[in-house]
Amino acid sequence: MSNTNQTVPNTLPLLRDRIDSIDSQIQSLINERARCAQKVAEVKLAEQGDEKVVFYRPEREAQVLRRVMSRNEGPLDNEEMAKVFRQIMSSCLALEKPMRIAFLGPEGTFTQQAALKHFGKSIVSAPMAAIDEVFREVESGAANYGVVPVENSTEGVVNHTLDSFRDSRLKICGEVEERIHHHLLVSPHINSEDVMHIYSHQQSLAQCRAWLDRYWPHAERIAVSSNAEAARLASEAGLNGRAVAAIAGEVACELYSLVKVSANIEDHPDNTTRFLIVGNQLVPASGKDKTSLLISAKNEPGALYRLLEAFERHSVDMTRLETRPSLVSRWGYVFYIDFVGHYLEESCQAVISELQERASEVKVLGSYPVAVL
Repeated sequence: MSNTNQTVPNTLPLLRDRIDSIDSQIQSLINERARCAQKVAEVKLAEQGDEKVVFYRPEREAQVLRRVMSRNEGPLDNEEMAKVFRQIMSSCLALEKPMRIAFLGPEGTFTQQAALKHFGKSIVSAPMAAIDEVFREVESGAANYGVVPVENSTEGVVNHTLDSFRDSRLKICGEVEERIHHHLLVSPHINSEDVMHIYSHQQSLAQCRAWLDRYWPHAERIAVSSNAEAARLASEAGLNGRAVAAIAGEVACELYSLVKVSANIEDHPDNTTRFLIVGNQLVPASGKDKTSLLISAKNEPGALYRLLEAFERHSVDMTRLETRPSLVSRWGYVFYIDFVGHYLEESCQAVISELQERASEVKVLGSYPVAVL
C-alpha cells in the first residue's frame, strides 16, 4: 500500500489519479473492517446465543469516535471526521443485525435527525406519534432503542419525557446534542414571493419570531403538530398551486423535496436540543460518562439540601436538577438529577448510597457516554 504522506502531485490529471488511488485503498480498508465486524457477530453468537447477544455497544462506539477525533490531523475538522466514521460503523453494524430505532415522529422531525446522527443511516426508522409510544415500543422489544427529546437550550425541559421514566424500566443508554437549525422552505412549484402563510410547530415559530418579524411580517403564522407536518403541508400545497411555506429542518427539507428560501433563520444560533437514547440494558463505563437519577425526597424540612450535600462531600459534579410533581401526594415532588461519572465509580456509589438513606426512593435511570457528536 502506498504512502499517503508522499509529495502530492500538482497537475490536475495527476491529482485525479492520486485521488482514485486513495479511494481504492479506502474502499478496501472499509470492506476489511466490515469483514471484521461480521466476525465479531459470529463470535458473539457462538458465545452468547441469539437470545442474549447485544451487537450495539454504546460505550465501545463512544470510545472509537473519541479516538478518531483525538488523532485527527485535518484538514477535515474533528466532528466531520467523526461523522464519516459514525456512518462506517453504522453500515458495519447493519451487517451484524440491522437495528430498529423508535423516535418521536413523524418522519422529518429533529428527533429523527438526532437518531440518524447517533446511529447513522443504516438503521430501520420507526416514527411514533407520542413519547410514551416510543417507550412502549422499546419496552416491548419491537424496537432496539428509542430516541426522545429531553431539553432545549431556549425552551427548557420536555416534561413528558421526564415523566415517562417514573413507571418505565428502560435505561438511558446515550445522549445526543443536536444544533437546531430552522429553514424557511417552499415547494419548487411556487414563487416564494407569493407566500402569505407559514406553517411550523409552535416552538419553532417562537424560536424564529424575531427573524419572521423582520423579514416576513405580512405572513400569517400557523402552528401545526410538528415541523415535519408543516413540510408535508408545504409540499402538498405547492402541488395544488397554493403559495405557503414551512419552517423545518434539513431532514424534512430532503424528505419532502422542498427548496430553502432562507437557511438558519433561528433567532439564537446556539439553539440546541438534547435527546436521550433509551434501551433495555445498563451501559458499561466508557471513560467519560454521565449518570441520571430519579429521586423522591422525604417531605421534611431541609430534605433537598441534604440530598445535594452528598454531591459536594464526595466531589461529584452535578450538572442538572429538575423538579416535577410526584403525582402521588399533594405538593410532593420528585427530582431528576444528572451528574458526571458512571454509577459504578467509587465516588458515585458513595453519593447514591447516601441518597438512598435520605430519600424515599432513588432510581438510577442509567449511566451513559457523554455526547461525542
